Amino acid sequence: MRYGLLDREDLSSAIKTMSKENLDELCAEIREFLLEHVSKTGGHLASNLGVVELTVALHRCFDSAEDRLIFDVGHQCYTHKLLTGRREGFDALRQFGGMSGFLKPEESPHDACITGHASGSVSVALGMAHARTLQHKNYSVVAIIGDGALTGGMAYEALNSAGGSREPLIVVLNDNNMSIDKNVGAMSRHLSRLRVRPHYLQMKKDVKTALGHIPGGEGAVNLISRSKRAVKSVVLPSPMFEEMGFTYLGPVDGHDVLSMCQLFQSAKEMNKPVLIHVMTRKGKGYSYAEQKPEKYHGVSKFDVDTGLPLKKSAPNFSAVFGAELVKLAQENPKICAVTAAMPSGTGLSSFSKRYPDRFFDVGIAEEHAVAMSAGMAKQGMRPVCALYSTFLQRSYDQLIHDVAIDHIPLVLAIDRAGIVGEDGATHNGVFDVGFLRQIPGMTLLAPASFAELRSMLRRAVAHLSGPIALRYPRGGEGAYTDDCSEGTDACLREGTDVVLVSYGIMINQTLEAANILEKNGVFSAVVKLNDLTADFSAELLQRIADCGRVAVVEDVVHAGSIGQALAETLAQSGIATHWIRLCNTGDTFAPQGAVSQIYEYYHLDGNGIAATCLEAMQHEKETGRPSV
Repeated sequence: MRYGLLDREDLSSAIKTMSKENLDELCAEIREFLLEHVSKTGGHLASNLGVVELTVALHRCFDSAEDRLIFDVGHQCYTHKLLTGRREGFDALRQFGGMSGFLKPEESPHDACITGHASGSVSVALGMAHARTLQHKNYSVVAIIGDGALTGGMAYEALNSAGGSREPLIVVLNDNNMSIDKNVGAMSRHLSRLRVRPHYLQMKKDVKTALGHIPGGEGAVNLISRSKRAVKSVVLPSPMFEEMGFTYLGPVDGHDVLSMCQLFQSAKEMNKPVLIHVMTRKGKGYSYAEQKPEKYHGVSKFDVDTGLPLKKSAPNFSAVFGAELVKLAQENPKICAVTAAMPSGTGLSSFSKRYPDRFFDVGIAEEHAVAMSAGMAKQGMRPVCALYSTFLQRSYDQLIHDVAIDHIPLVLAIDRAGIVGEDGATHNGVFDVGFLRQIPGMTLLAPASFAELRSMLRRAVAHLSGPIALRYPRGGEGAYTDDCSEGTDACLREGTDVVLVSYGIMINQTLEAANILEKNGVFSAVVKLNDLTADFSAELLQRIADCGRVAVVEDVVHAGSIGQALAETLAQSGIATHWIRLCNTGDTFAPQGAVSQIYEYYHLDGNGIAATCLEAMQHEKETGRPSV
């Protein structure tokens, strides 16, 4: 599709001198472009539609090749990528081998740093600002952070440090949800416009200069400053940021490019920490997304005209978890649900409506979620804390300090465990098995089907001898739909040539591999682990001892994997093997792409697992030597 202004080859430079009419036209074209492409690939829609003018204003006032623009989370960077020469990349947005949906420095020098998780932008920006000052360089550093990310404590740690440092730094608060009283808001906008008008700023400089050259002038300057702060503390909704050491500007209309540019230019001249409060509307320009921004936050392929997904959604582990927890809460009034800004993503929307007094969304604050849950459990409640695996990483200290040491019976529901797909390295849940198995007293269960999730959740809620976690993937179940959740493990298939060990959703690929091996004359036993923290059963060890060949299939990194633990146990037990193969994601960060593509990339699909085993058997046949 052809566009007008968006097709200009000199767009990055032309944007700096465009008229208001052209800027408005450009923003409309960008929204049309985003709708056209995201509807075909899927991606983050509402957030990107909401920051079009904001991003255009940033690129009008700053040079992203030299200045550092750090988008918190980064999922709202599509316009930034479009304006930095990556238009063609949108054809493969978030696809395997294609353009990332987040900031990615290896993709472009215009991406200041890697992003994916919330609340860290100000910290990174402050570090860059310190580096600039120490290296005697001259460029701007801007952190763009949403009001949602300000629910994370790390953001306040950084704001506190940045304000105290007096380091020149601009923080843009993208506020698309916070309500401001009309009277106070109108006064705030009025005073903001007055304070940042160029002639006002120049007048302020002239007054300070003039007073500085007369006897007693310094005292007059201090008096004026104190009076100004007193007035601002009454009429401006910004005392917290001001007390932290920031100069607060705004609120400003986040869909008015020139108004934002006026504030950005003023902030650059101030040479100190400045926070600019920008008001935007999530989903701007697309009625369906404006009306239901949460629904259109992350979308699959959809019809632009109707707003409906092209593929009907199927049952998934998150929904099954949420429905079962509602049933359990009906039976047990002590059960509570806790999540960190992910009620719909973790399947807890129904619970929140059914039991609002027992539902707690703490915002993007996983550390707080776990510690608060520990307090609830300590006082006799039964909290179930539902977090994505990748975000659970942030609460590692709380899991040890506030939960495990005191044997707190907290239930962790770990959603998005394993490979999550298109969001890539920052969102894959491939570390939880390693770091949870390190924690003394932790129990980690791995349901492989909806039925097993229901059974294991009931078991977890009744578990009172310490923390217990369940890890399950994004999406639905596979061909395996049975419930063999009793006991430490379960043998799903008999065989004497090789033992295939796996758990969770990977049991489907493992069973597929067993079928392929059988067609090649190799008969394999398939053992599904239920409890990933329990000692390996005597039955499993005996099976391995009898055939001497074992492959362990997992959707996690190599270090800290179950395969490593099993290999260690076999060595310590003196069980000799012909070969051991550990099939996992290795020591790399898994790329983006469809889950099936990532499985194939790491040889974790049925064909890949079978090929690994056949190659090991061929090596054994040719050399007669054991191998790992």
